[in-house]
Amino acid sequence: FACSCSDWCYAFAMAQSLSDPPVAGQIITVLGIDLNHQGLGLARWQGWVVIVPQLLPGEEAQVQLLQRKKSQWFARHLKTIVAAPGARKPPCILAKDCGGCSLQHLEESVQAEWKRARLEQTLKRIGGIDIQSPAPINHDLEHLGYRNRALIPLRRHEDQLRLGYYKRGSHRIVNLNRCPVLDPRIDALIKPLKQDLEASGWPADADLHGELGLRHLGLRVGVRTGELLITLVSATSELNGVKELAVEWMNRWPAVSGVTLNLQPRRSNTVLGAITHTLAGRDCISERFCDLQLLLGTTTFFQINTARAEQIVIVLRDWLLARKDCNRLIDAYCGIGTISLPIAAAGIGVVGLEINPASVQQAQQNAALNGITDASFEAGDVALLLSNYLPDHDALVVDPPRKGLAPDVLDAILNCPPKSLAYLSCDSATLARDLKRLVSESGPYAIDRIHPVDFFPQTTHLECLVLMERINCEVQP
Repeated sequence: FACSCSDWCYAFAMAQSLSDPPVAGQIITVLGIDLNHQGLGLARWQGWVVIVPQLLPGEEAQVQLLQRKKSQWFARHLKTIVAAPGARKPPCILAKDCGGCSLQHLEESVQAEWKRARLEQTLKRIGGIDIQSPAPINHDLEHLGYRNRALIPLRRHEDQLRLGYYKRGSHRIVNLNRCPVLDPRIDALIKPLKQDLEASGWPADADLHGELGLRHLGLRVGVRTGELLITLVSATSELNGVKELAVEWMNRWPAVSGVTLNLQPRRSNTVLGAITHTLAGRDCISERFCDLQLLLGTTTFFQINTARAEQIVIVLRDWLLARKDCNRLIDAYCGIGTISLPIAAAGIGVVGLEINPASVQQAQQNAALNGITDASFEAGDVALLLSNYLPDHDALVVDPPRKGLAPDVLDAILNCPPKSLAYLSCDSATLARDLKRLVSESGPYAIDRIHPVDFFPQTTHLECLVLMERINCEVQP
């Protein structure tokens, strides 16, 4: 009988694990059963939950226990014993460390199925909604090269500029020269821009721990127009030679429509500040979306996946048009009019409500740009505005942030429920919580259909459009 030292140590650890409580450093064998919301592998071992980065459902692997937290152990993946169905080599060499993506080691069709199943489970567990077969997630479009925007942290250390996303669970930058999930036209700018910023000598620290200087590099592309916008996010405007460099970039790359400097001097997680200066060219780019022209600036919120955003707006528009009694629509959390304007262009009168005055101003500008007269926009508290508009409108679209509908917004809807309600969600947990009230036994709505859309391939995030019809007119919250 011959046995290497490492084999003997593993055999001894396995024997010990059968009787002794687990300890840090112990090597065990686990079977992946699921992924958590961060894309980390989950396994069960002798009554413990074991969390393992890179572990996939159905994979048998050797792992090393690192740290215990209550009934959970965090572990390091050592070796795959039996590969999981759908496992693959990640397209990006930095995928294991970079926190930008979490599912690159899983084939896209398996990613989509996991997201569909997770949506079903969340709706049932939190909302009590049993939807066996939601509409399939669209995965006929690009799974890489789809992101139309990037805001990338910067840090200068010992005269070397580091540019990249944070390592998962930390603020340590994973240095990169390219990112395959970005649109190739902005991806191609990363390396040369990084070289120029390194040569500039400007201080850089995204977290503001050191000298005031650059914080992030922002890149945006009009997917349909090819226009590019470069943004430097900085804690200070004192960057010697920055305007000259901006002009040089525009001369070097004809597709660059403008270069801007956004000032964010506050130490916070908010990436962009309120003040933006134009260094060269224009302060925005033009994009074609649902056959309309939209202007997108440095701070404009616009869905990061243009093709899939267009898909979901078309689904919503066609559903509303099929309702013969839908003549007037409220678009709550309307932003710059991404949903409002295509629907208004199709012949439905729209009022858009948005708390951000700058977004409302841009929505009005985009309406005028496209000659749309049957869309108006108002800035203010969405709950208060809804109470004024709901009695006179047939349908409502809500596209809230990740935290879902605020209680007063939900109350306003339940007090005066329109005939049709569409809810576009970027978080299935808050969606399920809100649907629990909207489609309960005493609630005013029944779900007509659900459209999950994979806006963010290679990550655990999922967008979902829920279309509802009113069935009870006498509901009180």
